[in-house]
Amino acid sequence: MSGRSRLRRTGADAVYFILKLTLTISATLFSMLGLLIICIGIYAEVERQQNKTLEGFFVAPAVILILLGVSIFVVSFVGMVGALRDNQLLLKMFKWTLVAVLLLELVFIIVSFLCRNKVLLMFKANVREGIRHYYDDLDFKNILDRIQVKFSCCGGEEYKDWSVNHYHACDAPGPMACGVPYTCCVKEQEGNVINTQCGYQKLHQERFEVGTTINARGCVDAITLWFEDNIGPTVGILIAILLPQVLGIVLSCLYLGKLSQHMDEVDGFRMFKMSIPYEQLDLSGAGWCMCLPREEGYQPIEQDDNVPNEVNPLQDPQAIDTEQEDLN
Repeated sequence: MSGRSRLRRTGADAVYFILKLTLTISATLFSMLGLLIICIGIYAEVERQQNKTLEGFFVAPAVILILLGVSIFVVSFVGMVGALRDNQLLLKMFKWTLVAVLLLELVFIIVSFLCRNKVLLMFKANVREGIRHYYDDLDFKNILDRIQVKFSCCGGEEYKDWSVNHYHACDAPGPMACGVPYTCCVKEQEGNVINTQCGYQKLHQERFEVGTTINARGCVDAITLWFEDNIGPTVGILIAILLPQVLGIVLSCLYLGKLSQHMDEVDGFRMFKMSIPYEQLDLSGAGWCMCLPREEGYQPIEQDDNVPNEVNPLQDPQAIDTEQEDLN
């Protein structure tokens, strides 16, 4: 008997199919998103390996993308397979993984809010350490250059952070000594030629002296002010990150509840509630996840006719006494 006809015979409601379809499609889309992030990360890592100078101090963004993509793909794939095969074990793994990730993110957000100053100091120290290896890590260099141009900032805490770089230190030889990169310079009008020497010998000067040529404020404070001044986009970013996880948890909980109404404790793909108890099924070949298919489904274990059936303790007491008398 096919699974579809068996569903019709058991009268499975439309909610089951809606939850199954929604969870399967959403998990499939996120699996594809994970694969896309993996491909982008691999491409970026190949380019980095071809153009890198020395080993970077930080973990390469390409590696972070690959790890993020693998995580998204694995978790989404588990949810997709669990929804397709009505496998409660995989669905529970999917649900609790999302719960754990969501809790970690909420803890990070709360700690960052309560310990704001310490978190900012930590970021400033990390950026300053990255500036020390600015020319050794092309990934960090490109990211910091984009941030300095986008947010009109310079360094982590201020423009003098560039003094920790071996090429920009005031006692270093060469034309870059005691200067800052041109990405720290104040934006000129569009169409003007970029002055790549605008940061020359600026580390000697005080903040009020450099205000017309370079951006004196640090990038950590600039980004923080941007988030505070743009509450709408900030909330939108948080919702975009947290909402898919919340929906995944809710859908998996609802789907597991619906499965418990229609299926036994093992794997709903194998059978809806039938007259055959789970203990009498031959589950060989089901695998560790109890979800691997069999061509003819999971059939009852063949029992020897000479061996009497075990007495079900939930049966009527009179029926148990009758079976015992027959055995005697």
